[in-house]
Amino acid sequence: MIRVLLAEDQGMVRGALAALLGMEPDIEVVGVAADGEGAWRELQRLRPDVLVTDIEMPGLTGLELAQRVQRHGLPTRVLIVTTFGRAGFLRRALEAGVRGYLLKDAPAERLAEAIRQVHGGGRAVDPELALGAWAEPDPLNDRERQALRLAGEGLSSAEIATRMGLSQGTVRNYLSEAIGKLGVGNRIEAYRLARQKGWL
Repeated sequence: MIRVLLAEDQGMVRGALAALLGMEPDIEVVGVAADGEGAWRELQRLRPDVLVTDIEMPGLTGLELAQRVQRHGLPTRVLIVTTFGRAGFLRRALEAGVRGYLLKDAPAERLAEAIRQVHGGGRAVDPELALGAWAEPDPLNDRERQALRLAGEGLSSAEIATRMGLSQGTVRNYLSEAIGKLGVGNRIEAYRLARQKGWL
């Protein structure tokens, strides 16, 4: 049996995915989580074969979860199921060791196939998305990305500095670097552009 953990913040989608996978003879959903931190706790407790996760979730994103799995050397393979078909997201996912990347509008049977492929050591990524992922490189580093994401949530430089454990001057430097790299006028424009490209 392939043991699967599902991480999805929308209850109806989470329930539908669990029911869908429950019909497969060789797949068992051993746990579900409604946010990133909950998924991380369940990952450590259950040690599933495959984590099926959305990208956008409260707490930790699916990409941050994948990075933690990679950093901690967990044997779990990660498959992202998302509405975001942006090349920037896929590129960051692949860099974080993600083995599969499916869009939510893919046929339902594709999910079970992808889980089997990923579990078997293969990859399950839409070929057109994969080609686009390398067309435009992400110019931001992790700190710039984190500062920009918090700025986009409406936090001031002082609040961002507290959240990131940095000085306000360092935060301002990260934000102006990001603004400069993206060629825009301010942090809000930088946030919007980075979101649109899939870099946040």
